[in-house]
Amino acid sequence: MNSRPVSKLSATADNHRDRESLNDLISLVYDSVVDRSRWAGACARVAAYVGGVGIGYFEREHDTARVRIWLMVGIAPPPPDALYRQIYRALEGHFLGEIEQPVATSDLMPFDQLAETEFYRIWAEPQGLVDFVSAVLDRSAAGVAIFGVFRHEQHGLADDDARRRMRLIAPHLRRAMLIVRKTAEAATLADTLDGLSAGLCLVDAGGCIVHVNAAAQAILDAGDVLRSVEGRLAARDAQADRTLREVFAAAGQGDEALGIKGIAVPLTGEEGERYVAHALPLTSGARQCAGFTAAAALFIRKTAPAVSARPEVLGAAFKLTPTELRVLLAIVGLGSVPEVAAALGVADTTVRTHVGRLFEKTGARRQADLVKLVTGYATPLAD
Repeated sequence: MNSRPVSKLSATADNHRDRESLNDLISLVYDSVVDRSRWAGACARVAAYVGGVGIGYFEREHDTARVRIWLMVGIAPPPPDALYRQIYRALEGHFLGEIEQPVATSDLMPFDQLAETEFYRIWAEPQGLVDFVSAVLDRSAAGVAIFGVFRHEQHGLADDDARRRMRLIAPHLRRAMLIVRKTAEAATLADTLDGLSAGLCLVDAGGCIVHVNAAAQAILDAGDVLRSVEGRLAARDAQADRTLREVFAAAGQGDEALGIKGIAVPLTGEEGERYVAHALPLTSGARQCAGFTAAAALFIRKTAPAVSARPEVLGAAFKLTPTELRVLLAIVGLGSVPEVAAALGVADTTVRTHVGRLFEKTGARRQADLVKLVTGYATPLAD
């Protein structure tokens, strides 16, 4: 018997509801930046949107290979023993993914193989868990952070729709998580404004300055990377200025419109000093209710040693190809050429070729110089 076809009208209505659901979820995620009490609810909504019963936010440190739980909602955490270590070894492949690109445990090993493991029988099976679909939200010289949704047996293994949904929400989770982890504890963003060591500008959709904190004022006064032109925030570099204008205009159109714009905008001064900026939209939900009249908050900080790097900023600053950027980050995280080759699944000679190109593009002469270069790119929100 043939199944009943779905009418075009029904499909359109379903698409409209799905888009509204995504818009509401994005707004809730950003609201959680200024009202931390909303995080648990936002995470539960993300899990439901992607198709799962809970979420996990984990970070793996490069130097120790230690995995830390930053956040877990809807799932019983593993016990701190040998089973704990088994579970995090199973996550290893998730930490090697591309930023914001979904990776499922079922992509890394067949379910039959997973079901034979001790940690599945003791920890996952009693909770009805069958899969974990994640995305890398941050990769730096210090480590890698992933956010993922645990799939229950009622949802089945991760499918194309789950991956599509993770891909849609990942850029917004990434921006929000970066800000939440790097700003000081406060009830609202306004409470942290003048206390942040990062420069912070509130601007409207046209880039007109609404408010600046002391650190941002110092940056504007120097006029090296950013300046005020008749009350509008402008970057010295023409390309960066165009990007910022697009970011502010998108922020004025709502949370979803910002998308991946402005997750990291590189800024370069006349003397070669490098800064990086992130934008948070302020036009919806609790951020609007908190009294903001601006369209976006722009965080700006000079790059400095020993803090988290922004991979996409490095790529843009030195015109690196995606493969060159992966090799650069792998060199920082793993060290030797053979280890990088093994991790990336390529020949040693291929890695050496890419390292040679990295030397040409960055001016570095040794691998140690590449490590210093990466660690010199700071998140703009570090305190």
